[in-house]
Amino acid sequence: MSWTKCNKLAILSRNRNTKVQGSLKYQELTKSFLDTPIEYLKGVGPARAKLLFDELHVRTFNDLLHHFPFRYVDRSKFHKINEAIPDQAHMQFKGKLRGIRKSGPPRRPVLQAYIEDDSGELGLVWFKGIKWLEKSLKEGQEYIVFGKPTKYKNTLNIAHPELDLMESHQKIQEKPIQPVYSTTEKLTSKGLNSRGLERLIRNLFETNEIKMIENLPASVISSYQLAERSEAYKSIHFPYDQITLEKARFRLKFEELFFVQLMILQAKGKRQRLAGQIFGHVGSLFHQFYDEILPFELTEAQKKVIREMRRDMKSGHQMNRLLQGDVGSGKTIVALLCGLIAMDNGYQVALMAPTEILAQQHHEELERLTSNMDVRVELLTGSTPASKRKELLPDLASGKVNLIIGTHALIENKVKLKQLGLVIIDEQHRFGVVQRSKLWRKSKVPPHILVMSATPIPRTLAMTLYGDLDVSVIDELPPGRKPVKTIHRYDNTRLKIFGFVKQQIQEGKQVFFVFPLIEESSKLDYKDLMDGYESISRAFPLPEYKVAIVHGRMKSENKESEMKRFASGQAQILVATTVIEVGVNIPNASVMVIESAERFGLSQLHQLRGRVGRGNKQAYCILMTSVKLSAEARTRMEAMVRTNSGFELSEVDLNLRGPGNLMGTQQSGVLNFTIADLVKDAKIMNLAREEAWKILQIDPELNQKAHLYTFAYLNSYKKQHPDWSSIS
Repeated sequence: MSWTKCNKLAILSRNRNTKVQGSLKYQELTKSFLDTPIEYLKGVGPARAKLLFDELHVRTFNDLLHHFPFRYVDRSKFHKINEAIPDQAHMQFKGKLRGIRKSGPPRRPVLQAYIEDDSGELGLVWFKGIKWLEKSLKEGQEYIVFGKPTKYKNTLNIAHPELDLMESHQKIQEKPIQPVYSTTEKLTSKGLNSRGLERLIRNLFETNEIKMIENLPASVISSYQLAERSEAYKSIHFPYDQITLEKARFRLKFEELFFVQLMILQAKGKRQRLAGQIFGHVGSLFHQFYDEILPFELTEAQKKVIREMRRDMKSGHQMNRLLQGDVGSGKTIVALLCGLIAMDNGYQVALMAPTEILAQQHHEELERLTSNMDVRVELLTGSTPASKRKELLPDLASGKVNLIIGTHALIENKVKLKQLGLVIIDEQHRFGVVQRSKLWRKSKVPPHILVMSATPIPRTLAMTLYGDLDVSVIDELPPGRKPVKTIHRYDNTRLKIFGFVKQQIQEGKQVFFVFPLIEESSKLDYKDLMDGYESISRAFPLPEYKVAIVHGRMKSENKESEMKRFASGQAQILVATTVIEVGVNIPNASVMVIESAERFGLSQLHQLRGRVGRGNKQAYCILMTSVKLSAEARTRMEAMVRTNSGFELSEVDLNLRGPGNLMGTQQSGVLNFTIADLVKDAKIMNLAREEAWKILQIDPELNQKAHLYTFAYLNSYKKQHPDWSSIS
């Protein structure tokens, strides 16, 4: 990373004793050539520079330096031609080039040849760059050939192989581990395939000696015997051997994860010192609800979480806590009890949900639970009529409303609260940073923050995405709940499934049929849903059976009407899309049939399964798929059948999809690591976090001389990664 973006004043103002040293060092750093536009590198020029920026976002020498290889090839090994394995991996051969000929139409010619050794011959074929190849290839000469053998019409050949004259073999042996860079079709057409990019990066190192100032504290480098920073960058591109490569990888991964964790932990430290409302006592509202209304005995996990939050809210510092709990673990009751503590101390509570359905569900449940208490609960969404808003907004501003539940409508500028003391965000990963911050800016003193997630997050992701929050986990279900039995069935067993569903309905239970309407505008998915609805209606005819339907293309009032039919028991079956994924609470629903289950991610499947089994009866989740399944889809089905633990499933999902896809678009920007991988590098992240924590314990502001350039680099890093510093 270039240092020219570092804040000069930030370094020089840290400590007078290091002012001169910091100034001299900073001047040295600003002379770095790494901010030079890429067009000035030998072999680039304006046209290639534009292409590099458009295709790879490479604008400067520094950007090119950080375009790391995605794999490496050991060019020290040679295979006999009769050892060629089709479609397995890249292989290297040596032999004489024979039979060079051009064929095909003049506009789209194909160049063919073959290479032979004492074990056989292997075809070579080119579709591009033929004019240049015709001039450069030499019949009968001995070549080194590298590429992936494939079988075409029972003949083995390599398309677009890398060719080097045998006389260059010594050069290859000197640097046997060769980098492979990601590129694009447009870049390749301009000579910037992997080899072309490699040449540019070699030019970068050969033009200037790249000296990168050390950004890690000496104590950390010593503890882990880390490679020097400059040497690590050189070795990651052009390793001398496997040991050198591994040392470079470890160094750069550790560095990247160290600064991420340093930023998060520093933010957490500042947050913990931030003044917050003091909820000094637990009053009559809390005790009335706990002693007289609470519908079931709290689990030990719930009690523990409430104690943690109670401790935060009376500390005088802002609570900033993530509440994780599996589907049906009782997070809403915990949130309500914390809200009652806020109300007992004279404060208002705001609960924000990502969808109107979920907001309405929360409103109905919390209004019912507090109906015999002196607590006013209101709902504010985009669908709230103007007449209701006219009445509600003044009451919020005057403090007459104790608990306001809503969607994004809560963050509108017109919405004022007299004394907001606690903000609860449900399914918080669905909201952006700016959206969340707007809500708690409605209070002069920052309100306490409780963010809830029913989407279990793997530990490595939680430490990275939510490392500046304190984490509470409800890891047990309320007593009496039976684990949902999950079954995987193929489409050809549908009649048996219908028979099972009829039996369940005869026993007085209700059933969900969910279809994968992933994109509400998708005509194909919509057709699948409507065809499924008609098929189910025929299999479960009136008047014996009543079938309701809910999907995202319906008007809100129609959707609500259908949901009420099902919730009240008037309809035994609800055909729906994933609009029922979160927050729908129908205790009598005990069967969830998920159609085309292979089209859902594990997180969605687990959330959908959580819609059943909310009473004390045995519940079932039936995963319907086609017989043809990909290996990944099969793994998902097997994981769902094997376990009901959302945390275990989240680990499987992380390994299958990677962190960016797992968290979705809202968080994808904060997961774009240059070299580290949260799945593969969990151990390195734990080490980096531990070292970052140790340093901040002795020097929270990084004032000490030993941390001068760690601070400078961190300051630069924050500017380039603004999302990291305000994740929660």
